[in-house]
Amino acid sequence: MTNKEQSNHKAERVILTTNPSITALDQRQWNMMVPEDDPSLQYEFLRALEDSGSCISETGWAPCHIAASIDGQLIGGAPCYLKNHSYGEFVFDWAWANAYERAGMSYYPKLLIAVPFTPVSGARIISHPDHDSAAIRSHIAGALPTIAEKLKVSSVHCIFCNTNDLDALTANNFVSREGRQFHWHNPGYQDFNDFLSALSSKKRKNIIRERRRVKDQGIQLTWVDGPDITTQHKNLLYACYQNTIREHGSYAYLTSSFFENLIQALPTSVQMLVASKDNKDLACGFFLRGKNTLYGRYWGALEHVTDLHFEVCYYTPIEYCIAHQLLRFEAGAQGEHKLSRGLTPQKTLSAHWLVNPGFHEAVKQFTFNEQDHLAEYTQMLESHSPFKQTE
Repeated sequence: MTNKEQSNHKAERVILTTNPSITALDQRQWNMMVPEDDPSLQYEFLRALEDSGSCISETGWAPCHIAASIDGQLIGGAPCYLKNHSYGEFVFDWAWANAYERAGMSYYPKLLIAVPFTPVSGARIISHPDHDSAAIRSHIAGALPTIAEKLKVSSVHCIFCNTNDLDALTANNFVSREGRQFHWHNPGYQDFNDFLSALSSKKRKNIIRERRRVKDQGIQLTWVDGPDITTQHKNLLYACYQNTIREHGSYAYLTSSFFENLIQALPTSVQMLVASKDNKDLACGFFLRGKNTLYGRYWGALEHVTDLHFEVCYYTPIEYCIAHQLLRFEAGAQGEHKLSRGLTPQKTLSAHWLVNPGFHEAVKQFTFNEQDHLAEYTQMLESHSPFKQTE
């Protein structure tokens, strides 16, 4: 039997299913497929979202996880949800939904391949390391239109995917779309001052001034490892999360039990940064940690302290990454103000397929035009780089 015939034979044996809960899948087998630098893809993270009532049909996040198996063994999959809105995604398609509505059609439900409320790029179609990852991605990507037809959805969206996912999806007529985030990269800094020395004089002085203002207000900052997070810390975290939601006029999808479940299930993957004054906790940041990357996820304060947001969300985490020799810090979605703090623009990817051919072509044209605006935007950002200009 040739290699091609063997591949075809294996493909015939692959069974694809959609599952109404991550608990329908084997925890060990799922985690075997997850890249070690992405804790948000872990079974425990996805289960915490479901068990806490944060991602269920009643909140518009009905789990519909895709699994590919051979002889009962999981070889591939994708975190997937049936959505009846577009909240909590960070890749905006409201204009597409409005266009559908004006045409007298329903945009929802739609099928979303993503990690809920988590604008972190990475693999979205995952596979077992002992199997052909490219073949599995191709198999799942090729089956998505059929899955969409069975589920009676308007469209399929895969957001914050990597280039391997994008290649497999665009080969199956998905439309690619780009976005921008701001990340910090560590070329091997020895300490925070070493990082500062790489910045232009103006940016360096601004950061020093902002850090000094926080210190002069008597603020103390303490890292708390996952296993050491107490009930008091959890209460602070949720109170800060709720306060941030209120300030932005958003909806608190995440329940307090989500954070409790996550901290209990993945203690070595979570970090808290607590800001206090006179032994009173005032603010905190919540982070996920992968093998090489620190991910900033949530921030909030119970009292306003000048420049504390920059210290908790950028400077102290950068210091942490240098001390622990992490290669990258991702501070979340959007925010041009991050540029002057040493975070530089990075490309994010998504892929989209719409059942209606006319709307699919319209979205294709929209994303094509959007590319030009993004290119101009990125060029403008790069012209304002915080780093010293080299000859």
